[in-house]
Amino acid sequence: MQPTLFSIESKSPPARPASQISRKALNEAQYEAVTTVNGPVLVIAGAGSGKTRTLVYRLAHLVEQGVPPEQILLLTFTRKASQEMLHRASLLLDDSCRRVMGGTFHATANLLLRRYCRHLGYAANFTILDQSDAEGIVNLLKSSLNLGGENKRFPSKRVVVSILSKSVNKGLGIEQLVETEYGHFHDFADDLQTIARHYQKFKLEHSLMDYDDLLVNWRRILEEFPEIHEELATRFSHIMVDEYQDTNPIQAAIVRLMAARYNNVMVVGDDSQSIYSFRGADFRNIMDFPNLFPETRLIRLEENYRSTQKILDLTNAIIDKAQEKYTKTLFTNITGGEKPVVYGARDEVAQARYVAEKIVALRKAGEPLDEMAVLFRSGFHSYKLELDLSHRQIEFEKRGGLKLNELAHNKDVISYLRVVANPHDHLSWNRLLLQLDKVGPKTAQNILSRVKSADDPLTALKQYPAGKTWAKGLAELLAMLEELRLPGMGVGQMFERIMDYYEPIFERLYHDDYPRRRRDLDELGRVMAGYAELQTFLDDASLDPPQAGAVAEDGGKRLVLSTIHSAKGLEWDTVFIINLAEGRFPSAQAVLPAHREEERRLLYVAATRARKQLYLVYPQEVMSYDSSSAAGGPSPFIQELPHGLTQTSAPRFFAYAGGQEERHSDIPPCSSGSQADLSTQSGAEAAPKIKLGNRVRHPFFGEGVVEKIISPKSVEILFHRHGRKTLHLDYAKLELIS
Repeated sequence: MQPTLFSIESKSPPARPASQISRKALNEAQYEAVTTVNGPVLVIAGAGSGKTRTLVYRLAHLVEQGVPPEQILLLTFTRKASQEMLHRASLLLDDSCRRVMGGTFHATANLLLRRYCRHLGYAANFTILDQSDAEGIVNLLKSSLNLGGENKRFPSKRVVVSILSKSVNKGLGIEQLVETEYGHFHDFADDLQTIARHYQKFKLEHSLMDYDDLLVNWRRILEEFPEIHEELATRFSHIMVDEYQDTNPIQAAIVRLMAARYNNVMVVGDDSQSIYSFRGADFRNIMDFPNLFPETRLIRLEENYRSTQKILDLTNAIIDKAQEKYTKTLFTNITGGEKPVVYGARDEVAQARYVAEKIVALRKAGEPLDEMAVLFRSGFHSYKLELDLSHRQIEFEKRGGLKLNELAHNKDVISYLRVVANPHDHLSWNRLLLQLDKVGPKTAQNILSRVKSADDPLTALKQYPAGKTWAKGLAELLAMLEELRLPGMGVGQMFERIMDYYEPIFERLYHDDYPRRRRDLDELGRVMAGYAELQTFLDDASLDPPQAGAVAEDGGKRLVLSTIHSAKGLEWDTVFIINLAEGRFPSAQAVLPAHREEERRLLYVAATRARKQLYLVYPQEVMSYDSSSAAGGPSPFIQELPHGLTQTSAPRFFAYAGGQEERHSDIPPCSSGSQADLSTQSGAEAAPKIKLGNRVRHPFFGEGVVEKIISPKSVEILFHRHGRKTLHLDYAKLELIS
């Protein structure tokens, strides 16, 4: 970013070398974009099509054509991107390109507001708040307004700040946002609006701005003060915006206002890579640009410099089904390559095994680990693969989402199991005791010091003189742990019993975002259901994952596991996309057409990360949320692919007709009698035929009546002594009572 904003006097530039802006350096579409100097321009830059190169050359061309560099405004989403573009442009031309005003939206807003903020009631030396500052103010307001308290599960300061920010970036009222995204905070909607009002007042009174204020106030000075608007719109004759598909409504309004005088604005982006709506990005911005700027010139960059044509044929087909798009067809001059592989594993365990074995084979063939990546829709989709890779001592780093044993709520559940397997695990005991209401660190340590030498700490704890305020909680904990120690209780059953006990504690400890965290627990339950022995599960869950970003033992980089959102802008020789199953991708939460379309674009982004090899992998049998197994099948996005674009490496368990059959000898086909069968793994006997209203007997819970058939393998039973329980028929040893 240039140090001064309005000093446009410049020294006479030194003699320049011959122009490098030519058709030899650029393809035809790039050249058109670079040499179009005036008027509104929308550049739809397909994945790997040289977007940055085009922006760099256009910067140099504008300066070369006599546009004063100080009158060019370059807006990007990262400081690194703007610095790289200005540096490369200066190498092409000369150092005058460094006088272009280039930076992020927020950095540019900061410079402008230092000059104009007095019109909004701010001092020029206003302070910019970071996340922790904003949370501190919210915490102060909660206390002063008496909105928090011991008996109120009010949203945490972090979540409140997130709600306030989303409200601004998405242009939604607090009440509407809470209704659509934070339904469990419905009762606090009025309080959140109160905090929002006081938060704005506090910032103004103390001359503070948070990141969102920088954009909001930039727009305000343009909208509310015509003389400032005229000055700024005249100041910049040419505006360029990178990654326009990621802009939010405020940023789009700023671009329109800043370009009002000359209309010389070029935005570059790809509607097919608009995947950040959860951050406030609005797909409509790039689609409606020609309406915002009449007579827009549309230029498509379609030549790809990254992937083979066989990969591009598939990515073109994925996005071709989009309901709304700027039609483009990516092509390349890169020769060779194989068709992408579609593999339908029997289940998620087999999926992990297939991917791990392929990685081992590719590594033996000479491909570096850091040139391979496994991408997935959600962070928890890689849990089983992480366990398999760790077993094989394949070092990896995970980007986006946390590992199975890094999530606090998963750690809670695993701690119950640890003390069952090892009653002398005092670290886990300490974690469990601290979950009890009215038990603090000092009390927990006093308890443990009294029982640490006991042969059986659980029995010793039953005799401990508990305090009146937490005696009931301790008794309930010990009773639940006793049940977990009953002979014959399967690992899946243990999870169900733990959740019966843990649910109210879970909601109390993580009251601000427990609905989001619950998905992780559901996935943990599915992982546990695949284990026959508790110790085996605990051993796997205890594996210490490598530190992200470190160097592997062989001196090379690690394999990358990444959410697709974290992989945007990156590329690898070989890419695996996993969990491409119905209900997983697109996400089951994508119920609205707009959400489903963004899921399609998410798959497009994932597939376009691959240079040479692409694997699309899905489990044909998935664990449902009640831990029962169900037929999955490939994602609808895979099923709708035209015939002949892929090669199929699939077991015969399910058929996939979209590719050409090509079995791989190193991956044997699964059969219906595979060891992956859940009942075989668990050692459970065939469950009796259960019907609604049946009287049944459980070895621990005793007699009860079947009240609800949740699924073919899951029922809800009202037990006379233990109340209502949900049981999985593969694990529950139920006896029908005639």
